[in-house]
Amino acid sequence: MLVRDLTPLEARVLAVLVEKQHTVPDSYPLSLNALTSGCNQKTARDPVMSADESDVLAALNALKDLSLVFEVSGSRVTRFEHNLKRVYGVPGQAEALLTILMLRGPQTAAELRLNSERLHRFADVSSVEGFLEELAEREPPLARKLPRAPGARESRWASLLCGPVQVPEGGVLTGAASGQDEEIARLRAEVELLKTQLARVMRELGMDAGAVE
Repeated sequence: MLVRDLTPLEARVLAVLVEKQHTVPDSYPLSLNALTSGCNQKTARDPVMSADESDVLAALNALKDLSLVFEVSGSRVTRFEHNLKRVYGVPGQAEALLTILMLRGPQTAAELRLNSERLHRFADVSSVEGFLEELAEREPPLARKLPRAPGARESRWASLLCGPVQVPEGGVLTGAASGQDEEIARLRAEVELLKTQLARVMRELGMDAGAVE
């Protein structure tokens, strides 16, 4: 199914629905309030947004027109769920990668493996690259491997759900990560992974993992 390019907020709304389905399943489908909070979350988001509920509701209505979001009835509070896999025709592994790219912007395959841990556990970086290549080879493509930035050790990947990614002459994106920025991003990803693992252990021990998550 051909879907028009999403706006940045539409992509954020869609990605948050996928993310929260995996990370807070007891709260999914999401209310408008919870979804807005997820869109404006300051951690694990790039760029950080400041959308109000009316903005998010407008994005939801647009996504409903594309069959990417459904409104769930039968609750005192209106809730929403996503339909990303069926509309784009991708497996769960690819859904996880697209979600993280929409939430955090362009990343290397190694960063994607770490950051998608809570959505899908990839055995190794090569398996991540395999699914990314499949997304890039689709027609129309859903992801793109970007030219390696000067000083960077690895190329980054970007989602194309919001349209083509503009790469200026020299292969450097506006705000592209330098080697130091990549190292910071890698460390942050490792911290998120450790938090996820700690939260899982705490839940298995019957302890409250809310503070960690």
